[in-house]
Amino acid sequence: MRDFAMKAGLLAAVVLGSGITARAAEKYEVDPAHSSVTFKIEHSGISWIHGRFNDVAGEFAVDEANPAASSFALTMKTESVDTANAKRDEHLASPDFFNAKQFPVLSFQSKSIKKTENGLEVTGDLSLHGETKPVSFLLTGGKTAEFPPGTQRRGYTTHFKLKRSDFGIDSGMEFLGDEVYIDISFQGVKS
Repeated sequence: MRDFAMKAGLLAAVVLGSGITARAAEKYEVDPAHSSVTFKIEHSGISWIHGRFNDVAGEFAVDEANPAASSFALTMKTESVDTANAKRDEHLASPDFFNAKQFPVLSFQSKSIKKTENGLEVTGDLSLHGETKPVSFLLTGGKTAEFPPGTQRRGYTTHFKLKRSDFGIDSGMEFLGDEVYIDISFQGVKS
């Protein structure tokens, strides 16, 4: 036992003496002015309607040494849906679609992250319209920049699709597609 304690002490001294220290994940708060969540959906099989959510927030933590310890969380207010048509946006916020009064927030929370050759493979829970389902996507980017001077930033982008019917939004299927194509690009300011 004494031999083990001496070896453990020696190992600790070597690690401390070599300057190896455990690094905590870097934390960021999503900057809504430099982030966007946009979508498109097919209309009547002949064209696409494009939209966005104007109220986006969130936070993320990045652990370069151990990507699995990273995390991502985003929220969007459903009443902030914007398709450049006020009457349509009102209808989308109604109980026929997002039901913004009953379900004011659309959110994503990562559950697992794996580094791949092309980026981060992220799997997590998407909560929309009172339903929570697992989704997976590839998050690319991760580059950093300083803007304005003294403010550290990091940004990511992803593209994926989902079926709105999986979340109980099945109104208007005769003229609106079921698949929704989503683009998310966000910057975070280091805490």
